[in-house]
Parts: sequence; C-alpha cells; structure tokens
Amino acid sequence: MSSDERNHGRIPEPETPDEPAPDVTPAEPATPTVPDVPPGPDVPDVPPAEPEPTTDPDPVGSGTRAPTIEEITGYTRDGVPTLDSVREKIEHRAATAIGAEELARESVSGRTLDEEYEARQAAAADKLAEIRRSLRSE
Repeated sequence: MSSDERNHGRIPEPETPDEPAPDVTPAEPATPTVPDVPPGPDVPDVPPAEPEPTTDPDPVGSGTRAPTIEEITGYTRDGVPTLDSVREKIEHRAATAIGAEELARESVSGRTLDEEYEARQAAAADKLAEIRRSLRSE
C-alpha cells in the first residue's frame, strides 16, 4: 500500500517554513499609513466598588490611623461626594476667581478700565453738583 492510498481523505500536514513568519504583514506602497497616536489624557483611578478590608486602625499604638475611603477619594461608598470634598472644590474655585481678578486688575487693560471708571464717576459727581446748584438758584 502506497502512502497516497493511506492518506486518502486526510488533510495533508502543512509544511513548516525555515524562517518564522512575521507578525505584521508589510504594507504595500499604495496602502495608507496610520500616524502615531499621541497618548491620551491621564484618567484618575476609579475608587473600588467594595472597600478594602481594614485592619486594626492603630495596631502599634502610634497614635496614627489609616485614612478612610471617604478621606482618600472624597466620595462615600455610594458614590456621593463628601461635604469636605465639596467644600474644598468651592474654596479652590473661589481662590482661582480671586486670583484671576487680581491678575486682571494689574494688567494694562485692567488699569485702563479702572481709570475710565473713575473718570466717569467724577463726571457724574460734577453733573449732580451742577443739577443741585441749578435747583437752588431757581
């Protein structure tokens, strides 16, 4: 019996190449290339759904304790922001607004606006004084 008769109906085994096949098929000259994609923004870690198991907060008696999940993330286990985190956000926004106002007042355009405002106030005061004098003289 020949080997062809024995392998009748069977799929022949593939030949193994001498060199390993490359992982990526090389592009043809007409194939468009994909530009490098810049890295995306840093995404903060999401707090775990289940709290990590806690141990004794002060095992040695050093006077320090481990921070709670609420203190670390600013959110409760239910995903509600804590009052402290909301207060910190408001204070941060207020400080940013105050700083922006100070910078705007110290700029050239800010000083020009202040001078124009003072000039208008002085003109308004002069006009008011003129109106009062005219009323007294009648």
